[in-house]
Amino acid sequence: MNNTEKIPYFHTKLTDGFWAQKQALNRDTTVFAVRDRFEETGRFEAFKCLWDESKEDEGCIRPHIFWDSDIAKWIESVAYIIQAQGNDELESKVDEVVELIEKNRGDDGYFNIYFTVCEPDNRWCVRDAHELYCAGHLMEAAVAYYEATGKKKFLDIMCDYADYIEKVFKTDDSAEFSTPGHEEIELALVRLYHATGEKRYLELSKFFIDKRGTSEKDAAIFSPEYNQSHLPVRLQKTAEGHCVRACYLYSAMADLAKEYNDKELFDACCAIFDNMTQRRMYVTGGLGSTREGERFTVDYDLPNATAYAETCAAISLAMFAGRMLQISQNSKYADIAELVMYNGFLSGMSLDGKSFFYENPLEIDLQEREFKKAQGKKEKYPITQRVEVFNCSCCPPNVTRFIASIGDYLYSKNDSTLWVHQYMSADTSVNFAGKETVIKQRTSYPDSGKINLAISNPPKQLALRIPGWCDSFSVMLDGEEAEYTQDKGYIYIKCKGDAVAVTLNLFMEASLIAANPKVRADCLKSAVRLGPVIYCAEGVDNGENLSALKLHVPLKYSECRDAQLGCKVLDVEGYSFDSEHFDGLYNRYGTAVCPKTIRLIPYYAFANRGETDMRVWLG
Repeated sequence: MNNTEKIPYFHTKLTDGFWAQKQALNRDTTVFAVRDRFEETGRFEAFKCLWDESKEDEGCIRPHIFWDSDIAKWIESVAYIIQAQGNDELESKVDEVVELIEKNRGDDGYFNIYFTVCEPDNRWCVRDAHELYCAGHLMEAAVAYYEATGKKKFLDIMCDYADYIEKVFKTDDSAEFSTPGHEEIELALVRLYHATGEKRYLELSKFFIDKRGTSEKDAAIFSPEYNQSHLPVRLQKTAEGHCVRACYLYSAMADLAKEYNDKELFDACCAIFDNMTQRRMYVTGGLGSTREGERFTVDYDLPNATAYAETCAAISLAMFAGRMLQISQNSKYADIAELVMYNGFLSGMSLDGKSFFYENPLEIDLQEREFKKAQGKKEKYPITQRVEVFNCSCCPPNVTRFIASIGDYLYSKNDSTLWVHQYMSADTSVNFAGKETVIKQRTSYPDSGKINLAISNPPKQLALRIPGWCDSFSVMLDGEEAEYTQDKGYIYIKCKGDAVAVTLNLFMEASLIAANPKVRADCLKSAVRLGPVIYCAEGVDNGENLSALKLHVPLKYSECRDAQLGCKVLDVEGYSFDSEHFDGLYNRYGTAVCPKTIRLIPYYAFANRGETDMRVWLG
């Protein structure tokens, strides 16, 4: 274990390029779109705690068990936006919510909308009722809001709540269950500890982690695996159950492994991470093979048309990977975070920033869906067009908070070394050995693999990630070819003087990806990747029968920019099995194969031009 310190998002300002544009869209459009939908659906109103069954006929909406968390994630998003660029309107809205929380919390510090107004006698009785989950998201929001504004009221309220939770679960053991049904509070308590310096919060997180899988009080909806309670955490070696719950747990495990230098806990995280990413993850970074339980199934079970691949699950994987990177500087963790950023998470939001996917399939075949109906089968397929809000609307505010804090994934450091994990144009200021180090990164990544870094008061050593997709690169230091050593996917360059200028060129060429043959859904098929971006074919460009397309091997392609989508697209040489050339139902193989140029677009951009077929894996 070689712990480093993450350079937090608030030390960094994105200046231009891909992620600065996404942050601007998030700031100017998405966060307001989510707010408006949450207003319309009664989520903000619910914080007044005025619901009464007798008022439902008057339009009073019964709150749901997770509404606290929806608003909490939105507040966290706002905090990140305020930190980067103040917004009085958004800040005022947050202050209104904080006032309502203060007004409607219990004398003991308890706050939960649903159990306050709907089932006050069932507090801490139902493990899967999301009480601790909601509390955790409120704590994260409070920390972020304090960091952004310096206002302590929300933070103090959540500290009171954490103190009460400690009493109920750790001191008195008076709840009907021992650990959360939906993990989240474990990692939130670590953040609360860092914000306050109160070690009891870190110890409470450890209490929940150590207790999981050991308590007879902890029942599960489906099975113990569903909420990762089948074994004590240090004995868990495979990714199991509900994907978001799992990765929130694994993120907290990584946090605690770092805080306590717990090698046994870290080893469990390593085994789980490798099982997940080498056997149970989609090529887009998506997680979740089935709608039933929103969960992992077994190794290599990765269906495309029915992939669940929840947007929140992809985000939670990036969270886990980012934490692992602070313990072990291995590029595989940054590679997975990057894969999620440009693919499995980003597809969860429309290009206009107003609507969202909960599920992110890797294939849409509209005719196949009709075939299933004709067979009388009620297959549950993912929706084909994004929507503005869901009944379970956890994903939209998770998207807004992830984009707003994307700078968290850029850098980490120790006393002598700066690690560059991700590539995006940004200005960062941080302290190294008592001096202010300013890092100016400029790049048009992911469209280009050229990255320029200008660093004043540099550390002794600079470490640059060479992504797993990159087969060749060059690096210059102050205008000359740099000398470097290489270890676990990073190149290490010695820095001298008061300033250095580094240019890294990552050779970026589209390539074909094959899946392990054990993934039967993808056997003898290939996907296309250019840099960190996975590409797909849509029917709007290529006709209605995408299953008839086959890519040329080796890959031959040209690049161009699509003005409507606002991104780089590929025209790839291939073939089509043309039904018009078939005589009857069956022909000799090859008689109907025609050359065809296949248009591929980034996976994150699919389903933005109306309902149409889509495929990532082609023959």
